[in-house]
Order: sequence, then structure tokens, then C-alpha cells
Amino acid sequence: MTDYNALPEQRQALIHQMLIDTGRVIGVDVARQLGVSEHTIRRDLQELARKGLCKKVYGGAVSQLKQSASFETRVAQNVEEKEQVARRCAQMIKPDSCIFIDSGSTYLLMVNFIPHEMELTIVTNSPQIAAALSSRKNGELIMLGGKVNPLVGSALGSETVNQLRNMLFDQAFIGVCGLDPQAGLSAAYYDDACFKKEVFNQSNEVIAAVTADKISQVARYKVAGCEEIDIVVASTQTPTHTFRHTNLRFEVAE
Repeated sequence: MTDYNALPEQRQALIHQMLIDTGRVIGVDVARQLGVSEHTIRRDLQELARKGLCKKVYGGAVSQLKQSASFETRVAQNVEEKEQVARRCAQMIKPDSCIFIDSGSTYLLMVNFIPHEMELTIVTNSPQIAAALSSRKNGELIMLGGKVNPLVGSALGSETVNQLRNMLFDQAFIGVCGLDPQAGLSAAYYDDACFKKEVFNQSNEVIAAVTADKISQVARYKVAGCEEIDIVVASTQTPTHTFRHTNLRFEVAE
């Protein structure tokens, strides 16, 4: 039987592999599994975090969020899974309402499933989404202006936020970089996180579309806690069981 008390490198390598496999570790569970103290595991997680291999959260750690690819690259990734989620999101849109659609490759696909005859006011800060919606004859399309961040694929900054503050949304479809039971919804860029927080403030109902790769991930900037999100639309591949101790409502796209 391996004595993990005496083998810190092997112990940390094993914990790192657990993070790769599951995206999250709970300190007390790992300590019990390896036969070491919780204090030892906390030190291990601190060392892994220092190396950039994980992010510490209350009670354990989650895997380090990978650097976000460009918007154009993300559009071509996991298309089948994203279409599954996008279709379900479109089905949740309420007729004769004012909705906000955040930037995101899943939401760009969602545009294809919004009925053309549905009367809507659609607001977005994504040039790609605005272009995809430009042929709609019913309702209004409003494109928020500002400096475009090419990695996020949207207009951001103080000017964009000021425009947003003059609007109220029946529904908002918010973009997700990471979603974790403890850390909530997070974003990779500061301007994007600030913008998303304002969207929460201006919306009656916030819906977040997530694919499996976003779960148990924590980006640099917190946007909102799980309790602030009204609905999460997830694919069948998404491990929603990790949120069983939260009150988060999941709609699993079939």
C-alpha cells in the first residue's frame, strides 16, 4: 500500500489527475482516499494552485480554466452539443418580449432557431449575432456600441454599459466562461464580467447556456452566484450532478 504521507510529489500528481478527470476535488474526500490529513491536502492544493494547475475554492479546488480561444475558433468547436443547447434556449424565448443575447458561439447558433414570425425586441452586443439577425422583419434589433474585444466577440466598456442601463429585459441569455457550484458564474475578462453584472441587474429572468466543458470551471472574475441565475440550459453531456446541493434549476436539452 502506497504511503502518500511520505510521497508529496506522487500525491500531488494524483490530485492533479483527479482534477483533469473530474474537474473538481473535495479536500476531505481526497484526504480520506489517500489516508492523509486535510491539512496536508490543503498544502497540496496550495502548491498546485501556485503552479497554475488548479484554482482553490471553498472545501477543495477546481481545474484551471484553459485560455479562451478566439470567437471564430470557438464557433467551430463542439457544434453538435452547442446546437442541442441552442435549440432549447430558443424554445424558451417568450413572444412579444424584449430579450438580451450575449456574445457566445452557442448563442450565435441559437439565432437559427428563433422563429422569424415571432415579434421580439432583441438587444445584443455581439456584431456576429447582430449580423445573423439583421434580416428579421418582425420586431426590433438593437446593437449596443463600443469597442469590440476580438477574443470575447462583443462590444464592451463604459459606453456599452451606459447604453445597457437604459434598458430592461424580460429575458437575458448570458454567456458563460465557467460555472461552479461554489464560485458561481465567472468570466475571463474584467470588462466582460462588469458588463454581465449589469445585464443581471437589468433582467427579469437570466438564462445561462452551458456545455460540459464549462462545468466546474472558474475564470478570473466572478459575475454572479448560482442563486442569481434563474435557469441553466445544459446538454445531455453536462455533469449537472455536481450542483445537487444548490437550488440551481437545470433544463437539459434533449
